[in-house]
Amino acid sequence: MKYSEFLEQDHFDLEQLLAFSYGQMIEDPPKDFDARLPAPPFLMMDRIISIEKNGNRGKIVAEQDIRLDAWYFQCHFPGDPVQPGCLCVDAVWQLMGFYCVWSGAQGAGRALGCEEVVFNGQIRPHNKVARFEVDILRYRNLKQAGSSIVIADAEVFIDGENITSIKKARTGIFKGITYKDYPNHSHNCMGGITQG
Repeated sequence: MKYSEFLEQDHFDLEQLLAFSYGQMIEDPPKDFDARLPAPPFLMMDRIISIEKNGNRGKIVAEQDIRLDAWYFQCHFPGDPVQPGCLCVDAVWQLMGFYCVWSGAQGAGRALGCEEVVFNGQIRPHNKVARFEVDILRYRNLKQAGSSIVIADAEVFIDGENITSIKKARTGIFKGITYKDYPNHSHNCMGGITQG
């Protein structure tokens, strides 16, 4: 799809999200378009049901189908399979980064933290669908710094039951931070404080 179409679309299916993960979704990306979602098995959503913005606020609703043979059930924990709660938080960060790019941000996304996470339940292998409802509290494009930031609250539901609340999650988009020539030694091959 064209970049202009991407910016206007209000939902995305799995095929589109996979194409986005591999950098194949947008046929005419802008110069600094380095954004990606994680590829499977770390992609934590199967569809974005709705994505909308209203000024510097917005909302995203997405779902993940729970699979009996998901990688995390095989190791977390043997004899007591449960999806790690941190993966719900990462799903929210993934959605927030996608929201920034969908809002026109240029660069690559990084999770920046959150103020509070409360787990009230769990995801087990025979559950069906996790639902992520992300309320964008503030999106800001920092033109001088060449970056963008989004702050959001989120609720996670499993088969209709609220199991996780996340307050003031933060994600940023930064230019010039990607490590495209992995595993070679190069400019961005070392971690540490993000200099974007």
